[in-house]
Amino acid sequence: MRESHNVAITALRALAACYDRQRLCRSATTGTATIMKRLALLLLLAACAKPLPDEPVGQLFEVYRDRSVPIGSALNFSAERYAGKWYEIARFPVPFETGCAGVTAEYAALPDGGLSVLNTCRELDGTVRSTIKGRADVTGPGRLKVSFDTIPFPSDYWVLWIDEGYRTAVVGTPNGRAGWILNRDPKIPADRMRAARDVLEFNGYDLAKLVEVPQ
Repeated sequence: MRESHNVAITALRALAACYDRQRLCRSATTGTATIMKRLALLLLLAACAKPLPDEPVGQLFEVYRDRSVPIGSALNFSAERYAGKWYEIARFPVPFETGCAGVTAEYAALPDGGLSVLNTCRELDGTVRSTIKGRADVTGPGRLKVSFDTIPFPSDYWVLWIDEGYRTAVVGTPNGRAGWILNRDPKIPADRMRAARDVLEFNGYDLAKLVEVPQ
């Protein structure tokens, strides 16, 4: 809890500094202030979450990837085939997922070519702790921009690799602040887990900080 509290304090200080700069530049509009308040609330809620046993708590804006290493996305990506339910097998710690077990992500095709998103965080006993809805828009081969109803800014979401049968996927971000291994089933075969880890490492990620998620 102490580390989580430090995350919240650091985040709020960063938000305050950002807000002050915006005021000095005369760009702190009502919309900007609302965004700051919503983000501060989200960070405080994340700070109150109880970590899983032995789970490291991700720091705000922590980077898990050597950004000097080029990062690529899956050229053969199909949003239609990507739709469906995915289980989060492993992740790099981020404050918003602290304490989340049994995490799933569900995608459904939208008429405009995008995908609806439903992420679910569970307790270790399987009860649902929280859900969040959003949408993902394809911006390039294997590259999506994801936005959620309660988060005031979109995020890059790149599918770095997906196997031919669309059973296992590796997701990362150019800024290296997040990354996931996803699978269609709660348990992933050892060969595909090794392949997924190799993809993360090839794209500059520090595998020592990758955390397996209880399912």
